[in-house]
Amino acid sequence: MNRRPPGGDTGEPSAGDLVKQAAEQLSDLVRGEMRLAQAELARKGKRAGLGGGLFGGAGVVAFVAFQALVAAGIAALALVLPVWAAALIGAAALFAFAGILAALGRKQTREAAPLMPEEAISGMKADAERIKERAHR
Repeated sequence: MNRRPPGGDTGEPSAGDLVKQAAEQLSDLVRGEMRLAQAELARKGKRAGLGGGLFGGAGVVAFVAFQALVAAGIAALALVLPVWAAALIGAAALFAFAGILAALGRKQTREAAPLMPEEAISGMKADAERIKERAHR
């Protein structure tokens, strides 16, 4: 029989020691994973920031290119019309385009109103009612 000597140490850790050791190892593992995730997110954040900056730069260059295209269109119209008339037509076309975009934006904004998350609020109210009902039982 494998009996433990009374008051003696068998050299094997007790169940309590094993649980404590497992909890410490799990805690260390979670901390290590959190540090790894933090470092990974920092790297990805730097790349995302750089990518966003490059997209912003591309947007600025595209805007300048659009301005050059408008100027070219006005210059082409100036071949058959006076320069002032060509510029006036170009400005009118741009204002019409801006008006269309503004109307579409207004429509989308009105469809989004109100800005409160109504479905989530109604779901939370329903959950609260269910909890109250169960608490009264």
